Amino acid sequence: MALFTARMMDAASGSEGRYDFEADDDLLDRTPVRVVRAFMEHVDREIFPRVPIDYELNAAFANRDHHRVVTAMGTLIHDDDAPTPFLLMISSKKD
Repeated sequence: MALFTARMMDAASGSEGRYDFEADDDLLDRTPVRVVRAFMEHVDREIFPRVPIDYELNAAFANRDHHRVVTAMGTLIHDDDAPTPFLLMISSKKD
């Protein structure tokens, strides 16, 4: 298992969150959609365990050559609030 960092920006409010999560060592070698899914499973389990959260992914791509970052855009869907557009960047956690 390895540590990863996700930075999520909320396009509606301008707020930003930084989240560390653990996943398989080869996470960034997987497709961008699977990388995002691993983070969203962490969000569902650890960040919002009592609130049903879903998401719609509009785009996801990986920069594997130099920076090893997965970037994604989509919408968080809350049961009790309006959908929230987001920008997400995931990379290995730096010490």
